[in-house]
Amino acid sequence: MIRRVFLFTTACLFVINACFAQQQPLKLWYDKPAQVWEETLPLGNGRLGMMPDGGVSTENIVLNDITLWSGSQQDANNYEAYKVLPQIRKLLFEGRNDEAQELINKDFICKGKGSEGVPFGCFQVLASLSIKFKYNGDDNSSVQFKNYERELLLNKATAKCTYVVNGVTYTREYFTSFGSDVSIVKLSADKPGKLNCSIAISRPERGTATTIGNELLLSGQLDNGTDGNGMKYITRVKTELKDGAISISNNELVIKDATEAIIYISAGTNFKDASFKQKTETILNTAIKTPYAVEKQWHITNFQKLFNRVSVNLGNANNTTETTDKRLISFHNNPDADKGLPVLFFQFGRYLSICSTRVGLLPPNLQGLWANQIHTPWNGDYHLDINVQMNHWPLEVANLSELNLPLVELVRGLIKNGEKTAKAYYNADGWIAHVITNPWHFTEPGEGASWGVTKSGSGWLCDNIWQHYEFTNDKKYLESIYPILKGSAQFYNSILVKDPKTGWQVTSPSSSPENTFYMPNGKTASICIGATIDNQIIRELFNNVITASKILGKDIAFRNELSAKLKELPPPGIIAKDGRIQEWLEDYKETDQQHRHVSHLYGLYPASLITTDGTPDLAEAAKKTLNVRGDDGPSWSIAYKILFWARLHDGNRAYKLYKELMKPTLRTDMNYGSGGGIYPNLLSAGPPFQIDGNFGAAAGIGEMLIQSHAGYIELLPAIPDSWKQSGEVKGLRARGNFTVDMKWKDGKITTYRVTSSSPRKVKIMINGKMKEITAEKA
Repeated sequence: MIRRVFLFTTACLFVINACFAQQQPLKLWYDKPAQVWEETLPLGNGRLGMMPDGGVSTENIVLNDITLWSGSQQDANNYEAYKVLPQIRKLLFEGRNDEAQELINKDFICKGKGSEGVPFGCFQVLASLSIKFKYNGDDNSSVQFKNYERELLLNKATAKCTYVVNGVTYTREYFTSFGSDVSIVKLSADKPGKLNCSIAISRPERGTATTIGNELLLSGQLDNGTDGNGMKYITRVKTELKDGAISISNNELVIKDATEAIIYISAGTNFKDASFKQKTETILNTAIKTPYAVEKQWHITNFQKLFNRVSVNLGNANNTTETTDKRLISFHNNPDADKGLPVLFFQFGRYLSICSTRVGLLPPNLQGLWANQIHTPWNGDYHLDINVQMNHWPLEVANLSELNLPLVELVRGLIKNGEKTAKAYYNADGWIAHVITNPWHFTEPGEGASWGVTKSGSGWLCDNIWQHYEFTNDKKYLESIYPILKGSAQFYNSILVKDPKTGWQVTSPSSSPENTFYMPNGKTASICIGATIDNQIIRELFNNVITASKILGKDIAFRNELSAKLKELPPPGIIAKDGRIQEWLEDYKETDQQHRHVSHLYGLYPASLITTDGTPDLAEAAKKTLNVRGDDGPSWSIAYKILFWARLHDGNRAYKLYKELMKPTLRTDMNYGSGGGIYPNLLSAGPPFQIDGNFGAAAGIGEMLIQSHAGYIELLPAIPDSWKQSGEVKGLRARGNFTVDMKWKDGKITTYRVTSSSPRKVKIMINGKMKEITAEKA
């Protein structure tokens, strides 16, 4: 029976964000300054980043610009590589994988250093702003302070610290403005003339600090890997005082006897902007002319246009009186006592997405837009074998859909180079990107065969940009991305070869991202034919291109070609003798059963090739696969497993993994195995810091509350027992351009509302029963 949903009929059922904030403050807070970078508070406006430590004697603020990269455009293609492809395939068909891998290392990887240096480059810290305070004329190396508090308000994207020294209350406010596009730090004392400090700016290399009048500048040029003259940047710092005076000494701004000082920081690079120096000056002067209160409100208003779209309440949040670092410890010991922390962490993920993503710029990298080093771990690049994709997984369900667009444009920019790479290595049509990329559009294989020739990266990216269409139903957008999807499908279609053992069309060479197996002769290899992830991605991509072709009414011949090829592909999963899904076409023995990657379950998430109702046998095999894989790993790996178990409708197991993810840590070593954890500032640890764990976990929480991949919307598909008592969410999104609000009690939906900009019928699973309703007009 078709019903029109009028279940929320009174305003009292729409709990506004202010009420949620009152019940569960969306705040990180601490009672001491940060001792390490992993305790500092991340602020950002999609372009600029700032992480203050709140130090009393000396405040160190790490500054970032998402476009600041070393390196440059390069052509690292080996244009002779395709000539050895027949020999590589011959060796693989003969079972001589190790020899094929040796040949790949010799003749089928990129030219040059690959990701090991420039010109590939890396995301780099912009600068460090240092503010040294003086209290009563002392050098304050051991100043005594009390009543210290430091906080980050997620719903306002502002930070603050307060403390008392010698009876004077000092306050600092920080935000990277979504208004004038500057970073702002306001210093104040509650007694006149008690603010004394000096301000300096520096970076470890390739930076020169100067002063012009009362303006502090830091400028330089990074290494491009050829002549050394790479990206240029500039940072400008000015202050406005209430009382007191400002002077210049040794390239520092010196403030004496002020009551209030507002520090304005404008920064930029010449990444696609030749006039960056003039622009930063104009932006800075405009911001200074804007009253502080007006600027702050402008910032908050613009930020909340995105942030306030979603509200979540999972029940009691008892531990909001504890500082966040202590709260994290308490949650790890007794998670059921604090249902507010998962809400805070989900909203923190949304906050990080908004703060590290701006339409028209680069998408968030391995560290979002926050880095405190010249050589950021793993270059702070875009890994295409899960990481950059995971960065974007929560965006659609979390009602931040437009933040997917920077990734779309990054992918669009890969096509030209990707077409060269496709010809150089495979003599193939279309375009390919392998495992890593950067703002310079690197598409070549990496520098090592064991990981660098994985070719699922471009197909995986196509899933992300397709998901944006599925959630928005934007036909104009589909038209714009169709050439990207088609070009990727053309590549995979032209490289498939017939496996002589099975008769299936497969990729060769292939590999399962970063994993290895034992060959029958006892040797190990990574190179194979038809890794499961390749088979799943190609099946999904072909289906999506076929669907797009029908919607757009074009490419009938190519559509028919793909439809025919689908019948020759391996199935979405092959169940091994032990009941697990095979990672490779052959049932090889793994060298590491608890490997961090679980790439052969791509069909379960993010794809919908494996579902509990559509492919129950494969779903059961996926469970066995995950049980053997285990629950540990780097944070991003744990987050991926949350998503898997949510798709398998096991909310308690998904929540168990969430609790595992939330273990406190301060480790910063380079980790590839077990570990993970969360830093005191709630950023996720590999270790070291990798932001994908934050985004993956936020997506996992969303997937526990709502799913829409199987042809219908399902409410509370994987809710854990801990959240069943009562709860409410507002503003989550479902495929088909639907927005969903709902309330529940004892694990059962009590009220719900589905809206859309184009009202129409939709199937919805509520409390185990399928209904067909008509969505309301949004």
